[in-house]
Order: sequence, then C-alpha cells, then structure tokens
Amino acid sequence: MKTILVLCTGNSARSQMAHGYLQYFAADRATVYSAGVAPHGVNPLAIQVMAEDHVDISHHTSNHVDEYMNLPIDYVITVCDNAREQCPYFPSTAEMIHHSFTDPSHAPESERLTQFRVVRDQIKQYSEQFINERLAESVGE
Repeated sequence: MKTILVLCTGNSARSQMAHGYLQYFAADRATVYSAGVAPHGVNPLAIQVMAEDHVDISHHTSNHVDEYMNLPIDYVITVCDNAREQCPYFPSTAEMIHHSFTDPSHAPESERLTQFRVVRDQIKQYSEQFINERLAESVGE
C-alpha cells in the first residue's frame, strides 16, 4: 500500500479536496494524508463542494506538515506554489510532485462558491489521473 501526503499552505481547501479525491480513487491501494505549512482549519466551502460530489471531507482536520515527518511517505504532492517553496526536506525516498491549483478562497465573495467548484473539478481530474498512472501497479498487491 502506498502513502500519499498532500501539502498546501493552510491545509484548508485545495489539499483537503485533493486528500478526499485521492483517497476516493485509490480506495484501499493508498493511505492519504494532507497537511499545511501554516494550517488554519478546513474551509466550509471545501466541505460543501466535495459533498456536492458525494465525497465527505467533513471529518478532516487541518494538520501541520511536521506531524508527518517520521512517516514513510511514497509521494508528497504540493498543490500550491507557497507550499512547494516552504516544503521541508522529507527524510525518506518520497517522490516530490508539484501541481499548483488556484486558491479559490481568494476569489471575490460573489464568485467564491463557483471558484471552489471549478478548482474542485480540476483537482478531481488530476487526482483520478494521478491514481490511475501512479497506482496502477498496486492493483492486486
């Protein structure tokens, strides 16, 4: 079984959505965690838009990356540029992967929910592709 850690600055939206989708698509082929370099709680709009797509992240917590430093991680995925720049060194053989998504919480209030849905859909597509490409060999392990 593979272990995936998704990093973002606040561990509130993008990394939480990626965590939800990666776990959904990986099923029992991976354990997925998410963390931030400056965590500040799971964004309610992230929970809402994921629920619209039948993925429940309401039980997720916003954690600091330091909590995962001693775990054997196979993949570290940074989903924002700031997290990539501040990402600590992982004392493991983790493969570092970067794919930046726009921060939907920075959209104007009148467009925020729509932007969360747009980013959710981008993250869903990325997550499905990632699991299909990276964990295809894990089937049957």
